[in-house]
Amino acid sequence: MTDKTMKILPEDVAIYIFFRLPVKSLSRFKCVTKSWYTLIKSSNFINLHLNRTTTTKDEFILFKRTHKEPQGFKNILSFLLSADGEDDLDSISPDLDVPYLSTSYGSIFHQLTGPCTGLIFLTDSINFVLLNPATRNYRLLPSSPFVCPRGFYRSIGGVGFGYDSVKNKYKVVRISEIYGDPPFNDPSVVEWKGEVYDSSTDSWRELANVDPELPWPYTFPFSEMFFKGAFHWYAHRNMVVILCFDISTEVFRTMQVPETCASYDEKCHSLAVLDESLTFICYPDPKRESSPVQETTDIWIMLEYTVNESWIKKYTIKSPPIVSPLAVWKDFLLLLQDKSGFLISYDLNSDTVKEFKLDGYTGSLRVIVYSESLIPIPFGSTQVQKFQ
Repeated sequence: MTDKTMKILPEDVAIYIFFRLPVKSLSRFKCVTKSWYTLIKSSNFINLHLNRTTTTKDEFILFKRTHKEPQGFKNILSFLLSADGEDDLDSISPDLDVPYLSTSYGSIFHQLTGPCTGLIFLTDSINFVLLNPATRNYRLLPSSPFVCPRGFYRSIGGVGFGYDSVKNKYKVVRISEIYGDPPFNDPSVVEWKGEVYDSSTDSWRELANVDPELPWPYTFPFSEMFFKGAFHWYAHRNMVVILCFDISTEVFRTMQVPETCASYDEKCHSLAVLDESLTFICYPDPKRESSPVQETTDIWIMLEYTVNESWIKKYTIKSPPIVSPLAVWKDFLLLLQDKSGFLISYDLNSDTVKEFKLDGYTGSLRVIVYSESLIPIPFGSTQVQKFQ
């Protein structure tokens, strides 16, 4: 098709057609004509494409796992899609090695967050990678310049990633506790530190006046998420709470969990979004012996965001022994990692369990459900790269 033909085709019609095409096809069509290249690369089209109406049929899955090999651990990214009308998962491209993240401890502390306007954040708490899984572009963010003085140790509590829609930029927040390291350790010397990476300046800065009484975030899988303009961590300080960081105001706050989950109840806890609501999942602690309390998983949803009294118990389910929840897919499938290291799903509608032929080192599985986006990786001092 030539530029002349393209001019005959109204732009709104072209946009309607392009919206129905996968990102891979759009990337190829940029090479057909200058008009198409200009249209598809324009910020207006990219934003319209981002905000287009999608359904669960448009959902993809980014699956991260770790394999233990003779020479050590190897981290793998898989890009998956379910066939029409099926709940199975098929690979849509070859598996890739996860860039930059360390492989110590079987990578069980790796975090995947997103998508935020189409981008996904990967971190081992030291290195930070932004990835667009549709375009396969990624970038290693610059390292935080803040270091501990001699004789002190930094314990990283939580890392979050979100999009500041007010100022149109991405931010990464990292919170940590600084305390004395032997032989200089002093139990009274404990200090909270907060750092924020700002994509508009491609740099880090320290947060001022971080409350030393902030609850401590857990680093379990699925225990953190970005929702309603704030990053949320499952945390504790004498009792279980949700620690929040508003991405625009850069203010910390806390929210209550369901009252029956506020004290230690022999279970682990995770965060999710179900029915477009903040969701709190109480699941059996994989390290504890079986007991009546350990046999069920409770799923709570907050009907009105920030209103603590609006928590309701939506489901109580009995699933196979699991390590942790991983994601909610299609709004009724709970994706889990079982104790054998396999990815499984629990259908909240039919109470059925399905095992996928996808496994990894126990505790290393991570899942992100996303829709394709053309959003570019923000430029900075480090190079934007592309998986081949």
